[in-house]
Amino acid sequence: MNIDATAQSKTEWHNLPAQEVLRELNADHAGLTLDEASRRLQQHGPNRLPAAPRDSLAVRFARQFDNALIYVLLASAAITALLNHWVDCSVIVGVVLINAVIGVIQEGKAERAMDAIRNMLSPTATVLREGRRREIPAEQVVPGDVVLLASGDKVPADLRLIEARQLRVEEAALTGESEAVEKNIAAVNAKTVVADRRCMAYSGTLVVYGQARGVAVATGSATEIGHISSLISAVDRLETPLLRQMTRFGQQLTWAILLLAVLTFLFGVWVRSYGWSEMFFAAVGLAVAAIPEGLPAIMTIVLAFGVQRMARRNAIIRRLPAVEALGSVTVICSDKTGTLTRNEMTVQRIITAGKTFEVSGSGYAPRGGFAIDGREVSVGTYPELLELGRAALLCNDATLHHDDGEWVVEGDPTEGALLTLAAKAGLDLTFEREALPRTDLIPFESQHRFMATLHHDMEGHGFIFLKGAPEQVMEVCVAERADGEDKPLHHAWWQQAMQDAARQGFRLLAVAMRPTADTQRNLDFTDMRGGFALLGVFAIADPPRDEAIRAVAHCKAAGIHVKMITGDHLDTARAIGARFGLSSERVLSGSDIEQMSPDELRRAVTEAEIFARASPEHKLALVQALQANGEVVAMTGDGVNDAPALKRADVGVAMGRKGTEAAKEAAEMVLADDNFASIAAAVEEGRTVYDNLKKSIVFVLPTNGGEAAVIIAAILLGLTLPITPVQILWVNMVTAITLSLALAFEPPESGVMRRPPRSTSEPLLNGFLLWRILFVSLLMVAGSLGFFLWEQARGASIEAARTMAVNALVMGEIFYLFNCRFLLAPSWNWRGFTQSRPVLVSILCVVSLQALFTYAPLFQKMFGTVALDGAAWWRILLFGALLFVIVETEKLLFRRRQRR
Repeated sequence: MNIDATAQSKTEWHNLPAQEVLRELNADHAGLTLDEASRRLQQHGPNRLPAAPRDSLAVRFARQFDNALIYVLLASAAITALLNHWVDCSVIVGVVLINAVIGVIQEGKAERAMDAIRNMLSPTATVLREGRRREIPAEQVVPGDVVLLASGDKVPADLRLIEARQLRVEEAALTGESEAVEKNIAAVNAKTVVADRRCMAYSGTLVVYGQARGVAVATGSATEIGHISSLISAVDRLETPLLRQMTRFGQQLTWAILLLAVLTFLFGVWVRSYGWSEMFFAAVGLAVAAIPEGLPAIMTIVLAFGVQRMARRNAIIRRLPAVEALGSVTVICSDKTGTLTRNEMTVQRIITAGKTFEVSGSGYAPRGGFAIDGREVSVGTYPELLELGRAALLCNDATLHHDDGEWVVEGDPTEGALLTLAAKAGLDLTFEREALPRTDLIPFESQHRFMATLHHDMEGHGFIFLKGAPEQVMEVCVAERADGEDKPLHHAWWQQAMQDAARQGFRLLAVAMRPTADTQRNLDFTDMRGGFALLGVFAIADPPRDEAIRAVAHCKAAGIHVKMITGDHLDTARAIGARFGLSSERVLSGSDIEQMSPDELRRAVTEAEIFARASPEHKLALVQALQANGEVVAMTGDGVNDAPALKRADVGVAMGRKGTEAAKEAAEMVLADDNFASIAAAVEEGRTVYDNLKKSIVFVLPTNGGEAAVIIAAILLGLTLPITPVQILWVNMVTAITLSLALAFEPPESGVMRRPPRSTSEPLLNGFLLWRILFVSLLMVAGSLGFFLWEQARGASIEAARTMAVNALVMGEIFYLFNCRFLLAPSWNWRGFTQSRPVLVSILCVVSLQALFTYAPLFQKMFGTVALDGAAWWRILLFGALLFVIVETEKLLFRRRQRR
């Protein structure tokens, strides 16, 4: 029978009995023949997900030019070339090429970083071929293969289980379920969601305990992971707020420059009676003056520096604009397991007879203590803690060891949590197991829901330890252990304490023991009929990250809403969400989402902060609903199930260490340390980048505005141009690569995380900043044109007058740089002048370059300049200081106006 990929993906294998699945796939328990396996491999292709397409170097390079301002620059370069202004043309083209090269290099670095963390599917698989066990590359698994699973294996394909013994599979990467799932071979309803298909083991999930055999029913892109990958490819990536604003800004600036040039041309011809040819060159010079040639490069450098700062905080930025986009985020949708929580089960509470102990510490590291009513207690004072710890480590098949600086569990995560608890109680795990060696056991099975072990001490005394579901354990208990003695069992106390813990989202596990005959060497179910003393109940959960709790609070203080989206059950999600300060008044499940219309979902997402039992489609729908409400959404996650929503979100943030390849590939940012707290830092960095970008624009545009205004003023007054086009380009390039670049290194301003997110509809330049640009442009014109006219009136040559005009313009920019370090806060203090090394270094560079511009013979020949005397420099310096004082006065008046 031929089973094509479509049939693989559409057949409800979980709804069919195991034998029928084998018949449908023309397979049996002995596995496929070698010839049949080879034929099916050719038919279905390798068992791997298709590699994400990558653009060629040429395409990536060409993409850097897709920007409105770049189009303007290229048009200006073409015009200057036609006019044989080759120096001007070369400078403009050089800026464009530098911008493109920086972008390509940054993309390449990000892709290489992603290559270093690829590790999704199982590299090998154990299968039966012609009745023999064979280990083959996982990509050679085909539909119909019988695959053998054991503890520690990654499932290599989607399997319909045909045999299972104590099998537990961790499916957090696929479903978001934090606890390992017990598996069996019984068929389930066709409409059962992926998280509840107990007879299936899905590709990419991890076997944490037990053994099983399963027949491969889907491979490669036909797997559940492949289905999610297809969702990713069908999702359009959104343009970030910065790119949208820069596009609008570039278009507006383009039309404004063209309109200004045309009006100037018409005025000169019709009003001043200049010749057509003369005015055409003047209009071109005006356009060259007005275009901020260095702005695209400045934007790239500001973003690139933000990337470097994030890298120092263990965040890999895959796409430059994502840094800024984080600054405008209004909602963070976070996966729970592994992102807000540690994805490491931990005993957080112990219920004993009449007492409840809180256990500190999280994860598998054996660090922490015990407390009652918030007060730390000594283990030696409460012998029941030692008895519980000993029972927990003896009735246990997991191992705990220290590996490369981390504590690692081999086996079931819940049993690992019990080993950590025993170590916190001060027990030596190896010594206890040697002192009370195991003689026999009844393994855990889902049918009886408990595990029992038989032990004998060095004197031969026998003990039976029992661990399992509280209701099963309490049925065989006739007493409770209290203060080292067996006392009557108080059912009411235990029931109330366990109900309280269950309501808080804890998984409960009871432990009991009883002595037995010294001669007993075997365990059977008749030994489980009674006579046990209940030692206590462990309340276990995947603990929240402490730093994540603080980060959520930090984000809320910044006006950012946090939504928790998880595959866990509703009660667990509600309890965990409450620990992060999220509202549990309305919790939506995946089934609730499916029943809502788009309008109903849009309303619901504004009220609910916790979403449970969410599938990949649900997560994607939630992100889209939030975006439809005008929100800027960041989605954090680490699982395959998060990938479609990560790609759709304005900013996708994947976990680098425990994250799947699908999640990393879909995200704009990858956290190398899986630390959710870095999200708050990333938002702060994003806001700082946006602030610095605005500072750079507010710094650059007055220069261009001043230069253009000087030309306009000269035409209006019928004067010779005070600054030539090539001098204009010199000023633009010198200040762009020095002074404006220094603003990219500005640290966050105080209060940056106490203001609400900016609106995406807010223009890049608001009314105040436009006024600032116009105001400073006029000051620049006054200084530059004033010095030009003054020098001419004193009888200086045209070259000397222009040299004074250019240097006055540059000096005004140097002092204005200090103004721009803080858009509104005062800059006339010690911090404003000295606490920025990049600013001081850039000023030193500009002064050195201007000295060359003014005194070097080669530069004098290229730019038409002459040497200036000391008195001229004092006048220029005085102008710069005066400009600084005027702008600081304007900032003071504006602050006073705001306080009214």
